[in-house]
Amino acid sequence: MDLPRHFVIRESSHRVLNPIEPAQLATLGAALRLPVGGTVLDLACGKGELLCTWARDHGITGTGVDIGTAFLADARERAAGLGVADRVAFVHGDAGEYVAAELVDVVACIGATWIGGGTPGTVRLMERSRKPSGMLLVGDVFWRVDPPREAVDALFGDLRGVDCLPLPESVERFHALGYDVVEFVAADERGWDRYVAAGWLSMRRWLDANPDDELAPEIRAELTRSQLHHVRWQRPYLGWGTFALMRR
Repeated sequence: MDLPRHFVIRESSHRVLNPIEPAQLATLGAALRLPVGGTVLDLACGKGELLCTWARDHGITGTGVDIGTAFLADARERAAGLGVADRVAFVHGDAGEYVAAELVDVVACIGATWIGGGTPGTVRLMERSRKPSGMLLVGDVFWRVDPPREAVDALFGDLRGVDCLPLPESVERFHALGYDVVEFVAADERGWDRYVAAGWLSMRRWLDANPDDELAPEIRAELTRSQLHHVRWQRPYLGWGTFALMRR
């Protein structure tokens, strides 16, 4: 069980594997007023930047779960580099099936709501690990403006478990699931650019270094497609943010 190789290549230079920039991730951690010693479970944790930096800055302890072995290796290296390897642990496994052995203060799933078959299912999965007084952090997409049919097909035509709504309807969905939205940090166009465009350089440098690799044609096609996909559809239409939720 692992991530496709092309995904690892594209994301090789990233620390945060979504459009929120490191400064916004720090803003979110400060805004949540996390208690020293608080416990966090991060489902589909990627390279573990949330857990590692919040352990350093706020004294939390936590566990991250992901199927990406290369990403988990980076997460463990990051934890060691920040001096928090004794406070965070990383588990190779399917985040869509993971439930904490002990309930935690915060359960996060930042940008991987497909693990529960969509946002409602992911919220229900996260609830199984949350203390009654705890929070959920859900990173999710939303429509910035009303999209044409072509944008919907281009962005989500091949994806299952993604139900993108306008921002007001996204908040209403959390209300319907029984939650208040108590904090919100949104990516902007700069964040999208930094996330997506960094992958272009990673792919191009990989192609230059590996022209005869069997994956090279696929990476070349992805590099060409991604540039137009981003500027034509993703950047103008798609929003992305992290919602902090508390049970009503």
